[in-house]
Amino acid sequence: MFSDPNKRHLAKEVSTKEVKVYGEQNTPSIIAYDCGMKFNIIRYFVDTHKVKLTVVPYDYDLEANPANIQWDGLFLSNGPGDPGMCPETIKSIQYALKLEPPRPIFGICLGNQLLALAAGAKTYKLKYGNRGMNQPCIDLRTGRCYITPQNHGFAVDTKSLPKDWKQLFMNANDLTNEGIVHVNKPFFSVQFHPEASGGPLDTAFLFDKFVGHVRKETQPLVLQDGLSFMKKTYKKVLLVGSGGLSIGQAGEFDYSGSQCIKALKEEGIEVILINPNIATVQTSSEKSEATPAADKVYFLPIRPHVVMDIIRKEKPDGIIVSMGGQTALNVGVELWNSGELQKEGVEVLGTQIPAIEATEDREIFSQKLAEIGESIALSYSATNIDEALKAANKIGYPILVRAAFALGGLGSGFAADDEELKELAAKAFATSNQILIDQDLRGWKELEYEVVRDSSDNCITVCNMENFDPLGVHTGDSIVVAPSQTLTNREYFMLRKTALKVVRHLGIVGECNIQYALNPKSEKYCIIEVNARLSRSSALASKATGYPLAYVATKLSLGKDLVTIRNSVTKTTTACFEPSLDYCVLKMPRWDLKKFNRVSNKLGSSMLSVGEVMAIGRTFEEVMQKACRMVNPALDGIEGAGSGLTSDEVPLEDQLKIPTDTRLFAVQRALEEGWGVDKVHDLTKIDKWFLSKLQNIASMRNALVKSGNLEKSFADNAADRMRTLKIAGFSDRQIANYSNLLPLQQGAAQVRALRKSLGVVPCVKQIDTLAAEFPANTNYLYMTYSGDHDDVSSSFDSPVMDSGDAFTPRKSFETRVRSVSMAEKRHDAVQESKDRGVVVLGCGAYCIGSSVEFDWCAVSAVRQLRKDGFKSIIINYNPETVSTDYDESERLYFEEMSLERVLDIYEREGAAGVVVSVGGQIPNNLAGPLAESGAHILGTKARDIERAEDRKQFSDMLDDLGVKQPQWSVLSSKDEAVEFSNKVGFPVLVRPSFVLSGAAMRVASDETELRNFLDLAADVADDKPVVVTKFILGAKEIEFDGVASNGKILNYAIGEHLENAGVHSGDATVILPAQKLYVGTIRQIKKAAAAIAKALNITGPFNIQFMGIENDVLVIECNLRASRTFPFVSKTLQANFISLATRAMCGLHVTPYNISLLDIDYVCVKAPMFSFTRLRGADPTLGVEMASTGEVACFGDDAHGAFLQALLATGFKLPKAGAPVLLSIASDPFRREFASAAKTLSKMGFKLLGTPGTASFYKEHYGLEITEVTKPADKGDDGPGSALDAIKEGGVELVINISEGTTRKDEITAGYLVRRAAVDFGIGLITNVKCAVWLAIAMGKGMEKFKAKSISEFYSLHRD
Repeated sequence: MFSDPNKRHLAKEVSTKEVKVYGEQNTPSIIAYDCGMKFNIIRYFVDTHKVKLTVVPYDYDLEANPANIQWDGLFLSNGPGDPGMCPETIKSIQYALKLEPPRPIFGICLGNQLLALAAGAKTYKLKYGNRGMNQPCIDLRTGRCYITPQNHGFAVDTKSLPKDWKQLFMNANDLTNEGIVHVNKPFFSVQFHPEASGGPLDTAFLFDKFVGHVRKETQPLVLQDGLSFMKKTYKKVLLVGSGGLSIGQAGEFDYSGSQCIKALKEEGIEVILINPNIATVQTSSEKSEATPAADKVYFLPIRPHVVMDIIRKEKPDGIIVSMGGQTALNVGVELWNSGELQKEGVEVLGTQIPAIEATEDREIFSQKLAEIGESIALSYSATNIDEALKAANKIGYPILVRAAFALGGLGSGFAADDEELKELAAKAFATSNQILIDQDLRGWKELEYEVVRDSSDNCITVCNMENFDPLGVHTGDSIVVAPSQTLTNREYFMLRKTALKVVRHLGIVGECNIQYALNPKSEKYCIIEVNARLSRSSALASKATGYPLAYVATKLSLGKDLVTIRNSVTKTTTACFEPSLDYCVLKMPRWDLKKFNRVSNKLGSSMLSVGEVMAIGRTFEEVMQKACRMVNPALDGIEGAGSGLTSDEVPLEDQLKIPTDTRLFAVQRALEEGWGVDKVHDLTKIDKWFLSKLQNIASMRNALVKSGNLEKSFADNAADRMRTLKIAGFSDRQIANYSNLLPLQQGAAQVRALRKSLGVVPCVKQIDTLAAEFPANTNYLYMTYSGDHDDVSSSFDSPVMDSGDAFTPRKSFETRVRSVSMAEKRHDAVQESKDRGVVVLGCGAYCIGSSVEFDWCAVSAVRQLRKDGFKSIIINYNPETVSTDYDESERLYFEEMSLERVLDIYEREGAAGVVVSVGGQIPNNLAGPLAESGAHILGTKARDIERAEDRKQFSDMLDDLGVKQPQWSVLSSKDEAVEFSNKVGFPVLVRPSFVLSGAAMRVASDETELRNFLDLAADVADDKPVVVTKFILGAKEIEFDGVASNGKILNYAIGEHLENAGVHSGDATVILPAQKLYVGTIRQIKKAAAAIAKALNITGPFNIQFMGIENDVLVIECNLRASRTFPFVSKTLQANFISLATRAMCGLHVTPYNISLLDIDYVCVKAPMFSFTRLRGADPTLGVEMASTGEVACFGDDAHGAFLQALLATGFKLPKAGAPVLLSIASDPFRREFASAAKTLSKMGFKLLGTPGTASFYKEHYGLEITEVTKPADKGDDGPGSALDAIKEGGVELVINISEGTTRKDEITAGYLVRRAAVDFGIGLITNVKCAVWLAIAMGKGMEKFKAKSISEFYSLHRD
């Protein structure tokens, strides 16, 4: 039989049975009624406040006072149950209330209800009760809101309070009573626990107040600050974006900027945006109620003078610089310090510039922390190398060198001695005029808290995160777990308390993050830094908790307070709360270091990752395995030797000691091989808790491998075993692999069938911010096996299955295993499709080749679906994206894009189809497997996608169509490839199939290179064919973006590359509309594109790259998906190609846009953004494999002007008048091509320097005045008169280095050293002759001076 606790006298059961005295020697004396009192209350009174505390039973008769206790104050404790069951306690309180002079009374929790009943008020039972550690309570004296711990089922009825009693605190969520106070006597109580041992302790000051009353100390007057009445209204605000994506500053600022625009538009404010990143969602101009856009967008370089031009023109009354990363922040600081913002009457919204500078300048920061008794790690600043050496010797080696005011640890590294320090410092001074020498804390834990504060001083921590790697690895390169897993409660609240104290002291308004180093062997900690702006961590914290930090921070910057802003997920609760997480989140970085020769993969204090993924689950094992699959779709989970990412040549111990991008897999290998947690911990300093979880995965894997057979592994307790594996994150493919079920796709389908037959299926869980403590109708979802029911219901029992697109690819199943029951082919009415919904696969992790442009495509598709009345379901796992914002789609699954999980969601949602063509290569590669499994692919059929992706099938098709292409051959042996190459003549291009951004694509100029490259390509392409193609020098590359429906082209755009073919299209400068194409060339392009679209029966977006040689046009490749240029062409032509493609794919009626290129009176130039400064040792030159991390685009009336603006927008520094310019041009044809540009530079007064060949050529043939400098033979060859000396000491401000494109050793070595030195010393570098000529022309015309024009002004030119 169950006992009904409502009928039991619970307070009586838990109360003490005798009188006990604590702190006998202390004064004054307080009586505490024990109705279930917590020990921490006793500690607070006796240890902290030094009072004598006499604890009495709940029914002690105070009037009779049989124990004859002398008392000065009365405390009423917490306790369980109905307060109405304690009439004896109420009677004693009533006696105390009547005493004259009055003696102070203070109650907590049940004590609040008892005091209210004694005063004559009523109580009632709440429907759910208020429970948890994050209940927001408003102090009605000040309006301040505090985060409080609570656990109660009854509440005081405020309306029933008698005369002379007022409500003291109120719950900010359900507005219930949280405290009462007498208007003129020292009686008060609160419903929450100010002292809860579990924390938080934000309201512990109430004990000070009560003990102060007892000691008869005068209590300070507490008043509102009146700030809420001083709110200023803003009509127009300038938002400064972050520019092109680079390592350390990526898509998270598109997400934060988009949220900021949404928040500003809700307040009716006109928004002006400056951001040259054309691939972003925030720079879109399509508006709707659900998705507001900026009113004016300026695609211009983010430089102080440009921002001031816009301010003078637009006259905003506020500027936001906290949403555009370090780029925006630095501009804001400069304009404030120069006084220009103040002169124009423009206010900085949110955190003020002096507070920002206090966090950016280490010395001020250290002083500020010292004022409140906190400290940073030992750190000294230096403005020259001698100061740096002194500081390092003061701290003691090893030390960390960092550049001040730098992004993502740019220009930083560890030095073990004076020599290493000198080298690092020289590079750091190139990016900053101040460097910092820091104590080395490697091995300590690194932790982060995201903190939000409003102008009324309400302050909360939204999320705390812990790095998997110990300190020493930049947090952007570390695996990060939220919430922290290895902190004790005491450590957690100690750091939380410090975070609130620091943020209040610095005066931050909005959002910031604070990073700590914590000694794992003690509670000693120091503060690493505070970022007084939205950061990469902010985007992660927003997605991890469901708390929209950028949106809230924007509202706060307008003067609003946290209490009045609503929680966007629950819609009913306040934004002044700390989210509860009933799940675990893991962020894993994505690197692309293998794309760069000579780049070390060692991780340190300078960030190297280009993207990140976020996995959500209920166990650490689950999220770790999910994240591995997200970061690298070739992995089936976390593996050691099986991952192919560990080395057999390097001792495993060395692979563990040094942090690299693959150390995680070496750790797993060691655990799989039985090394043990302690040994791995000693070598890596990774916390043993994390390692024990990885050990669990290794043990399960070893058991499966040992069994090696599916039937054997699941012979006993099959369902439990399967569930255990799935809870630990094992995928069906992983289980199939360990069970030797090959080929894997077929094996995975077999495991899936077994799993479903055992009833082991994932359930859908919500991220509702409050761990189900409040009702939430959120669409933010994830899947897990740690659960037995779904949080959301499904509308349809089964999805639309399509037998029509089921096809058998080359590597077909011998026996077809269907993991989902095939339904007969149906032609659903459009309405049913709208109700069922469409699944859109997002872009996955940002990497080189797949970046924010694919997020723009996914968001455009989802917005069009919603506009047309379709239920939209998005799957993506990238926390930096706008597509993973919970209000962009009807259902957001923050999930992996593996075949297994996409099918789980497709079946669960009963969807009408899947869009695979807007998220880049990862979803595109799923088209075949999804179609095989019966899923309905919307748009171009999977078999046609394969025909375009497979190089051989595509080349055969072009031959059949009579469309020209460079000569090619399919590789079947190395000798055949060599024979073919000799026949057509070197150089040749080695191209694998099914890859993104030219992975493993190489140009071979001789037989040895060809043989080496073939090894590499065979690696990448698995069982896919590799094609060897004749590489044509000096050809022009042309980009064709189009949208087709049933093989007929609806709209297209033709852009030309400035660089000749041989530079990857993602690294090329693209001009639109094309300026220098013959009419005949355009005609041939259109004809070839139409033939290809028809042959592949394209429906949806596609991209074809062409090569033009004089009047001949050859096809390079075709992608049956959106390409990275889609946002660029859509915004240039003011026609959203993805919206059109989405309608076509959904079978709706489509009308092409009316685009007349002849009427467009402007040019847009897209320029690549590189991160070579970060990639130590990388050769900053361009080739067929993509190297850029982002892009920018600028508009102009003239192509050269737009080109120069775009170049400046990438951060390129123009040389000052009369500065030295170094020319090093490899071959005579290139020297001749650049000759007129060299003359222009000379005429403009630049001092020309040249390496021997270049200098003598220009002197001899053109009579130019040029000083010869020697080519470096090695790194140390930097004596007077050398090229390296000119760069390091000689004030060179521009380097033009054009290599021949061959691999002659001396040229590469000397050229490499010159290029690398230019990058390391922050000097403008141009490595392409066409770009160099255009730069000189633009500078010659004085085009660096331009008038700021918004995109709408260019569009109106086109419309007029």
